[in-house]
Amino acid sequence: MTAPLHGTSAEPDAPADVTATAAGKQVEGRSLGRIAWSRLKRDRLALAGGIVVIFLVLIAVFAPLIVSLFGHPPNQFHQDKINPLFGTPYGSFGGISSEHLLGVEPNNGRDVFSRIVYGARISLLVAFLSAMVAVLIGTVLGIVAGYFGGWVDSLISRVMDMLLAFPQLLFIICLVSVLPNNLLGMTGSTVRITILVAVIGFFGWPYIGRIVRGQTLSLREKEYIEAARSLGAGRRYVLFKELLPNLVAPITVYTTLMIPTNILTEAALSYLGAGVRPPTASWGQMLSKAVDSYEADPTFMVVPGMAIFVTVLAFNLFGDGVRDALDPKGTR
Repeated sequence: MTAPLHGTSAEPDAPADVTATAAGKQVEGRSLGRIAWSRLKRDRLALAGGIVVIFLVLIAVFAPLIVSLFGHPPNQFHQDKINPLFGTPYGSFGGISSEHLLGVEPNNGRDVFSRIVYGARISLLVAFLSAMVAVLIGTVLGIVAGYFGGWVDSLISRVMDMLLAFPQLLFIICLVSVLPNNLLGMTGSTVRITILVAVIGFFGWPYIGRIVRGQTLSLREKEYIEAARSLGAGRRYVLFKELLPNLVAPITVYTTLMIPTNILTEAALSYLGAGVRPPTASWGQMLSKAVDSYEADPTFMVVPGMAIFVTVLAFNLFGDGVRDALDPKGTR
């Protein structure tokens, strides 16, 4: 006859503390933000791009101070630096000297360094503001189209298709050619900047709108959305409290990739004469004026061209790094 199982076996030991590691340290969970930051820190190219972006933003913000310390007023002529016979600066490499760090422009002698610094203001201002306009419109209409579906989705999607097929550059050139110098209390380059921001942002929102719509179509079928509806949450709450926070990652990524595109668009329009009005400094405008003198000295084309190249490259590297860091399926 066997003895009963109870009463003869010793009680099992208490379970070990699973929250402690072999070193005695407590295991801590990491938020999605910390995971993304740890991934981003390991991407040196993305960090380098982010540092350059921050540096360019600081240059644009403190342009007057930088020019007062290292340059000259951007619209001040220095005819004594120009050869009156050929219209080119004295010296080599566009007249680079300790007084003019990047030389002077041909024919008029304006300081290239000062105009590059102030041109950063125009390019970044137009790029950032137009991206914000596109993100705002695209996010709202994309999430509405994806959530409601039906005729609302069809209408918004057809508007997106129409705008994507519209010749944006030609429209801006035609619009700028008929704009008055004064508009709604604004004058000069302020009118051009406002129009550039509005038009680039308006024609740019379908790109992010399609991404947001596609993500919303997937997210609206998730369990937490159904749970919110079953608890009596209204449409506004579901849209902006449940869906929108889960769309922050793709919106952030596409915004960082949209800004360099807008910089190139502004430079192209200024190059074609549809950007800001002279004598306001703009990188594209400087490239346009450098075409006439690049055979005598290519410096005038290299400096603004490198400014555009470095800025766009920095934003693209940083945007790619942010995309990889926010990818939930990433393994890094």
